[in-house]
Formats: sequence, structure tokens, C-alpha cells
Amino acid sequence: MEEKTVGRLNQSRAPIYEALEQFRRMRVVPFDVPGHKRGRGNPELTEFLGARCVGVDVNSMKPLDNLCHPVSVIREAERLAADAFGAAQAFLMVGGTTSAVQSMVLTACKRGDEIILPRNVHRSVINALVLCGAVPVYVNPETDARLGISLGMKRDQVAKAIAEHPNAVAVLVNNPTYYGICSDLKAIVEMAHAAGMLCLADEAHGTHFYFGEGLPISAMAAGADMAAVSMHKSGGSLTQSSFLLAGPKVHAGYVRQIINLTQTTSGSYLLMSSLDISRRNLALRGKQVFEQVKRLAEYAREEINAIGGYYAFGPELVNGDSIFAFDPTKLSVHTLDIGLAGIEVYDLLRDDYDIQIEFGDLGNLLAYISIGDRIQEVERLVSALAEIRRLHQKDPSGMMRHEYIDPEVVVSPQEAFYAEKISLPLRETEGKVCSEFVMCYPPGIPILAPGEKITREILDYIEYAKAIGCSMTGPEDPEIQRLNVLA
Repeated sequence: MEEKTVGRLNQSRAPIYEALEQFRRMRVVPFDVPGHKRGRGNPELTEFLGARCVGVDVNSMKPLDNLCHPVSVIREAERLAADAFGAAQAFLMVGGTTSAVQSMVLTACKRGDEIILPRNVHRSVINALVLCGAVPVYVNPETDARLGISLGMKRDQVAKAIAEHPNAVAVLVNNPTYYGICSDLKAIVEMAHAAGMLCLADEAHGTHFYFGEGLPISAMAAGADMAAVSMHKSGGSLTQSSFLLAGPKVHAGYVRQIINLTQTTSGSYLLMSSLDISRRNLALRGKQVFEQVKRLAEYAREEINAIGGYYAFGPELVNGDSIFAFDPTKLSVHTLDIGLAGIEVYDLLRDDYDIQIEFGDLGNLLAYISIGDRIQEVERLVSALAEIRRLHQKDPSGMMRHEYIDPEVVVSPQEAFYAEKISLPLRETEGKVCSEFVMCYPPGIPILAPGEKITREILDYIEYAKAIGCSMTGPEDPEIQRLNVLA
């Protein structure tokens, strides 16, 4: 394997993986957990996952370090990750990017603090506000009239929010949104720092920004203070594995303490080694592989747009402000002009063509193109979309277009979540204050969050999304026939 130095460290190392390989060769007799004892106690699991996999599903021990207080191989893996991502510190996260986002917000905020953020955030951000008691100051994004999607934060919107809330402790930015849209992150970082605030970035869908060329700027390169990076999405590691990155102004010891409030004390070595190996892979080959990903997505957009009816949108949307940049690896397709909601095309692709895409909503779908894709799969997707248009195209009149509705925040998420509440039939909740979440998942952006006023427009949206087959989650009532509201 070729050696590569990013910054100052040799990125050809993978210390957790190397330690596990050495441990496996030692044939240590296990009188510790996990109870399957290298798979012998659960032969069906071993057959399903493989002896090599379950053989390294081990517990923390001196030779393998401890995720809660790393001093050897895990610490070395974190140093290599920080070096590869251009961060001052990196933390291995085994609770998914949800855990990374929550740790980031909990590090910056305490009870009563204000934090400036776009409303089209993942639910993990608002969950963190429920936990710590911080108060959101929402910058409501503009919506693209044709596509119905929310855009990035405009510079003047952020400047206005900072001026009106000078005691806010941080500004949080999506980099990028699920659809690939980026705000002017560098300018927002500079505004936040000038006001004495931290800048945090949710980079669940931006891992490749650190390694590819011709992509939007990464959070660390823009000078952000913290970033939650979903390595398992575009980076190739196992599901539920992520990095939390921090800049030089953030106290690493305090971040570790915050992480340890909620993250497991039994960190999975399968997840940690996958982060280690995937970081090495991207550090050594990321430039090459993400150039291929970018070319595949560009090819797919051209072919889908040639079908007619669909609109696979891309960098042509960039306007220098609310769409400051666009992630060219994102294959987002607008479907309403063929008379089908994105979720309807999603269902047809899965049920009739055995193609599983990332998500579909009211007007769009997202096919995730990443390091494991080949042109054959892209061509199969294009052919299926062409046939769906031919067989299922309808009159698009009367279809709902917007996936985002500006909320009215009445009380803080924490206050609403823990308040006395009552359960009412859906249509009887109009005008009440919601005390739980309602969202389509994916993408996990709340339609309603605790503390927000329920309007007729929102109720219409929920019923329409249910009727066309969106996967709805959040409320106590799994059928979403009722909602909990403040008493």
C-alpha cells in the first residue's frame, strides 16, 4: 500500500485494525464479554456474519484501548483522523452522526443559551435542544418555488439573527443539505467568530468534501469550530460510525466528557475499525474515488434529464447566496412534472425494479451515488426511470409541492417535550402547541417539533404525506391519527 502523509502523519496506518489483527492471532481465551465468546456460543450468528467478523467483536481491554478514555490505539486512530480531515481533534463516534451532532450542540450550549440555526435541520439537532434546554433562533430558509425544497441560509439572514441575538453562543449550518445545497459557510464562520460565537456544521452528507476536488468547502477548511461527519454515508464505513471533528479553539477534554454523557461505554470494535480502515482508504485514494463519483453523478443527471419530464438538478442552481454551492455528487431528481410524487417513484423503483434509493418526498427523490457505485447500476436506474415515466405519467395538477413550512415557535423544545400534555385527534390539534416530533424519515427533518404551533397547512401536509406513502415517524401514535399537544 502506498504511503501518504496528510499534514504530518503517515496515513497508511490503521492502528485499531492492526491491533485487532494482532489480537486475533494471539488466540486469547475469553473470560469476558461479549457472551458469544468469539462466536462459539451463537453459531447461527457466526454463520451469518462470518467467523472473522464475530472473532473481533470484542470488549475494551488494555491492548485494544478504551473509547471512553483512549490512550493508545484508539487515540492514535483519532490523531490520524484529525490529520486526514484537517482538524485539531477527531473523536470516533459509534452512535451514528446523531450522537456526533448531539455532542457538538451539548458542547456549545447549556440551559437557556440561544443557538442560531436553520429550521431544516435533522431531528438530532432539536433532540439536543430538548436535552440541554437551549433555545433555537431559527433562520427560516427560502424555498425554491419550482422544486419545493428548502435552500441554505442567506448571509444577510444570518447577520440579522446575530445582530438581534448578540448573546447567542453558536451558529449551526447544514453543509450540505440532504439535497446537496450549501450555504456560504466561510462567510458564516467569519460572522459567528466576529460576534464571539462558535460555528458548528452538520456534515452528515459532506464527508467527501474533505477528500475530493471541485467540491464545496469543508467545515474545517472554512474555519468552523466543530463538525459532525457521517463517515458511513459517503465515506464507506459501517452504518452507525461517524467522526466528530473540532477546531483549535474547542477544549478537547470537555468534548470527551460531553460525548461520554450519552455514548456507550461498550464501543463496537467493528464500528471503530471500520472508521479506521475507511479513513485510511479516503486519505490514500479519496481524490481519485470521489472524482469517479462526481463523474457518475454528472452522467446520471445528463441521462435522466434527456428522458424528459424529470429534472435532475445540479450546480446550475447556484446563486451565490442561498445556494452558495452545490454538491455535484448528489443525484436529486424532481418528479412532479410527470404527475408523480418523489415517494411514489421511490416505491415503484423498489417494488417493480428492485432498486432501492435513499428517499423520496413530496416532489423529489435522492439516489445516493458514492464510492461503491458503478456505471451499470446508474444505467439501470436511468432505464427504470424512463419506463416509469412511460407507464405511469399522470396530470401533475393539484399535487402538493412544498416540503418545508415555516414553523411558529411558541416555547422551547425542552419545555414543550417535558410539559403536561394531552392526546387529541389530528384535526383537533389545529392552533395547539405540539409536544412531540412529526417527520418523514428519511430525511428526518421535522415537519413539527416540540414547542411549535400546529396550523391547518401543516395538518394538510401531514395527511397528504401519509396518503402518498411517505414513511412518517416521531409521534407516540404510530398511525399518526393523534398528536400530543400542550395541555
